Amino acid sequence: MTHYAEYDASAPYLHVLSGPMWTDLGPRLTGALAGADPAAGPVLELGAGTGLGTERILAAVPDCPVLAAEPSGSLRAVLLARLRGIAGGERVTVLPVGAAEVDLPERLAAVVGMHMVGHLAPDTRRALWRGIAARLAPGAPVVLNVQPPETATAVPAWPPFGVRQGDLTYQGTGSAEPTGPESVRWRMEYATLRDGVVLETAVAEYEWWVLSAAGLAAELTRAGLRTETDGDLVVARR
Repeated sequence: MTHYAEYDASAPYLHVLSGPMWTDLGPRLTGALAGADPAAGPVLELGAGTGLGTERILAAVPDCPVLAAEPSGSLRAVLLARLRGIAGGERVTVLPVGAAEVDLPERLAAVVGMHMVGHLAPDTRRALWRGIAARLAPGAPVVLNVQPPETATAVPAWPPFGVRQGDLTYQGTGSAEPTGPESVRWRMEYATLRDGVVLETAVAEYEWWVLSAAGLAAELTRAGLRTETDGDLVVARR
């Protein structure tokens, strides 16, 4: 089993720094989940992280059980703590496994995977799409997204992005270097500052399989699903 220990260092930063991106992503996910039938089975969330997507799923598909798979123990700790205060949180079962290790239920009302596809090697993710396709209820959506780069090219570090909490600012930046024809290695750097003075730093590095939205849609099509793309978002249905 893969536990993604690289997230141990970044766990104190990921939730607070990831929140702003959900201003755009949240409504798009909600729209993609419209029409999911709670009676068809659970919603499966792959790579649930700290639960920013989980709370959108709970609101978008009322009364439906949610299986939230998250292999990182550090991120699961945040997710489990947050579920106690999220409406509908009691409907969520948190699975301590990665996407490729989930024991897929017989039938699925929807599948969601935000910011996680690049963790899966090509053969692994294609096998996963086939398994999911075989279990989707008719019309049930699979909602995934991709992240840059689309090809194995270097990504220079961007200016640090920061979020203030209390008297402190939490900030992060990242860069990537190619490690093969289909992969890069990300180096994420984080810092905690008070009035511009660094109090703590953290570094996380991980391998990432590159993939475009068009490439992901093609894989899902080959698994027997109908697909549509919306920028970085790919939605597939039986």
